[in-house]
Amino acid sequence: MFEGFEEDIVDLGDSSVFVRHAGEGTPIVLLHGHPRTSATWHRIAPQLVRAGFRVLCPDVRGYGRSRGPAPSPDHAAHGKRAAAGDVLDAMRRLGVPRFHLVGHDRGSYVAMRLALDHPDAVDRLVLMDCIPISEHLSRADARFATHWWHWFFFAQPDIPERVIQADPEAWYRPKADPATMGPENHAELMSAVSRPETVRAMLEDYRAGLTVDRAHELADRAAGRRIASPLLLLWALRDDLEELVGDPREIWREWAEEVDGHGIDSGHHQAEEAPDAVAAALRDFFG
Repeated sequence: MFEGFEEDIVDLGDSSVFVRHAGEGTPIVLLHGHPRTSATWHRIAPQLVRAGFRVLCPDVRGYGRSRGPAPSPDHAAHGKRAAAGDVLDAMRRLGVPRFHLVGHDRGSYVAMRLALDHPDAVDRLVLMDCIPISEHLSRADARFATHWWHWFFFAQPDIPERVIQADPEAWYRPKADPATMGPENHAELMSAVSRPETVRAMLEDYRAGLTVDRAHELADRAAGRRIASPLLLLWALRDDLEELVGDPREIWREWAEEVDGHGIDSGHHQAEEAPDAVAAALRDFFG
């Protein structure tokens, strides 16, 4: 897994970022979702390196082998602005001040925030399986709450930690098939979720989503801020995003200047289930 890639831990003071990286040429940064680590890209990153890109795969703040500060009462320590700042600072220290950016699931919200807060750093942007948090919440109904109940469960104080940490492997196993993920990717995920501080950080990500992240998005809309980078959306046709919100491109056109995209024949974890289709879409968009 990730043969030929280097691994670094970039110390940022009150946080540190674990990064896998390899290749030459135009840089692409890949941000994973919940509860994955950067290992989720193990079938895509080497394809992009072979296509002539420099590829960097960080663990998002608090996930995998990246570390953040202690959780804060307002959850901002694990908000997307803080996580995006980690990514940007780590890339700069690795000599990559500007890059193409890809985010999946929770990583897509970090990527969105980075593109909004630091437009000079993001060349082209790909977001996978998402619409803005505030857009989801403005549409929330019984169907959304039933499908995406974990957003609201994870936001509760203390209870999810007690439930998940009682048997982390049992909690995450139903959506973590080693045959689909690849055995090394699966082993890395199971190692990460066995650490109580990692589980806490991942839950803080969701708590931030319903509080500070939503507030930041609403402030963006009120101020008329939009994503300037060309935006490609990829969504899993065998997941429920389109069923819940319709064509996500229509929603994102209110947030970005230039939007395109299409569905991928995959379940939610596209990088693991449909790596060739995703890699081809990224090569075409970034090429």
